Amino acid sequence: MEKTKVGIVGMGTVGRGVARLLLNFGDRTARHAGRILWLERAVVRDLSKPRPDVDLPDNVLSADLDEILEDQGIVAVAQLIGGLEPARTIMLRLLESGKNVVTANKALLAEHGPELFDRARELGRSIAFEAAVAGGIPIVTNISQCLSANQINSIAGILNGTSNFILSEMEESGASYSDAVAKAQELGYAEADPSMDVDGSDAAQKLAILAHLAFGVRVPWREIPLRGISSVNPADLRYAEKLGYRIRLLAVAQAVTDGVELHVSPTLVPIGTPLAEVRGAYNAVRVHGDAVGSVFYHGLGAGQMPTASAVVADLIDTVVGRLPITFRTLKLWSDDYAVVSPKDPGMIPGRFYMRFDVDDRPGVLAQITAILGRYQISIAAVIQHPEETTEKELSATALTASETEDVGNGHKLIVPLVIMTHETTEKSTRDAVSEIARLDCVHGECTRMRVGN
Repeated sequence: MEKTKVGIVGMGTVGRGVARLLLNFGDRTARHAGRILWLERAVVRDLSKPRPDVDLPDNVLSADLDEILEDQGIVAVAQLIGGLEPARTIMLRLLESGKNVVTANKALLAEHGPELFDRARELGRSIAFEAAVAGGIPIVTNISQCLSANQINSIAGILNGTSNFILSEMEESGASYSDAVAKAQELGYAEADPSMDVDGSDAAQKLAILAHLAFGVRVPWREIPLRGISSVNPADLRYAEKLGYRIRLLAVAQAVTDGVELHVSPTLVPIGTPLAEVRGAYNAVRVHGDAVGSVFYHGLGAGQMPTASAVVADLIDTVVGRLPITFRTLKLWSDDYAVVSPKDPGMIPGRFYMRFDVDDRPGVLAQITAILGRYQISIAAVIQHPEETTEKELSATALTASETEDVGNGHKLIVPLVIMTHETTEKSTRDAVSEIARLDCVHGECTRMRVGN
């Protein structure tokens, strides 16, 4: 059967997985491509690094990028280096040498997408990036091709497996946030520095890519309002369950009359709905189109073989010519796509969950509801659990006159107060919670999260 030569730049976890699929399952790829995808060269920085999970043929491994750049027989290259540099420079060099490129680097596309895609079009080359969003879930192809008869109305997704694992671990075992992060690191789901995962940045970069595909706009990912999961307390997970919800880090993009609403934040999702039941390091995306209605995609969003699966699928589509046609037609990240800023986050409507630790005495709820009323926030439900009352030790000098009657033996009784609102706005709840936090009867950090549909 005819052979088409391909290359790999970067033999980390994903690169080795791609090599395994190409080398061990050539019959499978040949069946779909109509030809053998022949791994001609794999370029790495360190030739001496052990790679025990892949058996590369002699002369495939190289430390010289020029061996790929100068080989005109190599028509497609999987560029699997993370970060921005030297990944950006290498991709430009690959394109300029006549190669079509497949990448899993969502940060590179979110940061330099316009430059890279413009250059690829100038050179008559293509860039494929299915693996850059949600790992093995074919969400890029589905939005850009399979759902192309639809006007996409909304996207809601769990786009970061690390955060979902942490929340699942806290929910199922009662672990603290720090203990759940440590377990995620131990199992390889989280990096030594997991900040990009847990603060929502990783999900925001992926959401910017999906919004670009779905709505035909270019969204600077740093402008997407985001909140991470570090403020989620095990108590919030318990109260959410009592109310019929689970907490998930959701990335949401929705078309509205005056723009595009985008945000990434911990969100209460109704138990029994597909997104609420996504556990562990899995990703999921719910897409709503005007013709198809709601469709749901679920699978591993990271890991060696799920991501390698998406990379090899892109290589097949590239060498048989499907991907280049789509690339030319969509003109991704071109000037045809207006650059838009997300809708003012303060005006994003929704229902909200709030939790306060308050004095266990009469009149406290009245003070809080009075503030909520001034911000036109209507209350849907209130939960107070006396069994979770705690004692706070106070010095006599720290007490106000109104508190002295509530204190015995230098201790004050503190009780959690949970409030669910009817629909309001982000700004109203933010400002109200800020004012409530200044009340003498409220202690510690106040929690506020969105409630999803």
